[in-house]
Amino acid sequence: MSVKIGIVYFSQTDLTHALALKIKQGIETLPETSTLLHRIQGKEIVEGRFATLSLLDQLANVDAIVFGSPTYMGGPAAQFKAFADATSELWCNQLWAGKVAAGFTCGSALNGDQGKTLDYFSTLANQHGMIWLGLDSAAGYDARKINRLGCQAGVTASEYEGNNVHPVDSDTAYYLGTRVAKVVAQFCANKGN
Repeated sequence: MSVKIGIVYFSQTDLTHALALKIKQGIETLPETSTLLHRIQGKEIVEGRFATLSLLDQLANVDAIVFGSPTYMGGPAAQFKAFADATSELWCNQLWAGKVAAGFTCGSALNGDQGKTLDYFSTLANQHGMIWLGLDSAAGYDARKINRLGCQAGVTASEYEGNNVHPVDSDTAYYLGTRVAKVVAQFCANKGN
């Protein structure tokens, strides 16, 4: 059974981009799993609105969507928010209902209110009737040594030695990818029964 997972994100400094690629790698460890990776570009926003509406059509055909954005001033970047606002056209018909959703974010500080960005993603997912999937790893109590910053809602990362992703945050992103793929594969298999 084939599974397709979308990753939609904005990245200004490539930190969020690095996390997206690790999530993609984690997703694609499962056989018959593919990824639709979309990095939101500034040119896709016209007069404040996300204009690449063909992406919304593509996302209608995935089994899960992972949202990503750096945390700016306690929430997602405006570029991601423009994408999210464009999805309101789908809201009344609940076209994403039943899909799995997850999220990732980063910032220059260890906290920086990154949990608020994940809360935003979760609210967006709930508006669309999606099923939110967080991490199943308690920081400091897991032999896998992931979830360094202790956020159960999704991946949080902080800038490390310049503009790099901390290795544990990178491993956490990879793990989230595998977790999403496994859960989605289980859901898809159960639909067939």
